[in-house]
Amino acid sequence: MEWDRIEEYSGSLIQHGPNNRRTYLMRLGEGDVSEIILHINELCSTRGYTKSFAKVPASKSPCFLADGWNIEAFVPGYFHGRHDALFLSKYYDPERRQMAPDAFSGLCRQFQEINADQPSPLPECLHFRKCAAEDVEGIVGLYRTVFERYPFPIHDSGYIHRTMDEDVVYFGIWEGQNLVALSSAEMDTEELNVEMTDFAVLPDYRGLGLGLYLLNKMDMAMKEAGMITAYTIARLRSKGMNATFLKAGYTYSGTLFKNTYISDGVESMNVYYKQLQE
Repeated sequence: MEWDRIEEYSGSLIQHGPNNRRTYLMRLGEGDVSEIILHINELCSTRGYTKSFAKVPASKSPCFLADGWNIEAFVPGYFHGRHDALFLSKYYDPERRQMAPDAFSGLCRQFQEINADQPSPLPECLHFRKCAAEDVEGIVGLYRTVFERYPFPIHDSGYIHRTMDEDVVYFGIWEGQNLVALSSAEMDTEELNVEMTDFAVLPDYRGLGLGLYLLNKMDMAMKEAGMITAYTIARLRSKGMNATFLKAGYTYSGTLFKNTYISDGVESMNVYYKQLQE
């Protein structure tokens, strides 16, 4: 499979490619904002992408909004706990913006029914710890089992090793020597935010609350590491993951329509956030 590439343009970091059929402005640099927008539009026009997605400081959003971008979500305090981030999208094919109504009705029911809750203790046969370099092959094996496709090459042991060297911390739950549940915290040590992501639980171990247990441990570890704001981009159709973040006290702030290619198709993603420091 051809992975989407990550390129630097005028000081900004952009992921794009045929896998997600979109551009993703991962980091907006100090260059001219209008030039970045023109470059993104050109990429989509020449390569047939159907969506652009961007995380930008709220103060830099006016040029995007004037160009027809929409606010789909936000994270307060994303930048060093002081400045907000807007998650903006622009669609080049109207069909990519359409969503099935039943997906949202199910999500709304969760908002009304699920309250913050503490994780249950692990069964005696399971144990938790942070992952180390010697766990990489187990990490890759678990991700290969759970995700047929993913927007980043988590099936590649070299990629996992590199992320471990780049402020990504993996958390795991084992039964004996077998890794059965996994997650990662992607720290931005400059802006003091962290993305809680890459949750995976083997089918036979689902329903035990392992995701909530992992998230609780991640919250504590990231607070201790000095991160101010935590957020996630969770699959809309994954009722379990949405429930996990709601139970952990995260706040829903929007939906990114048909944003990410995971498993068997392009899926919509929900954004949640939480302030870790009091």
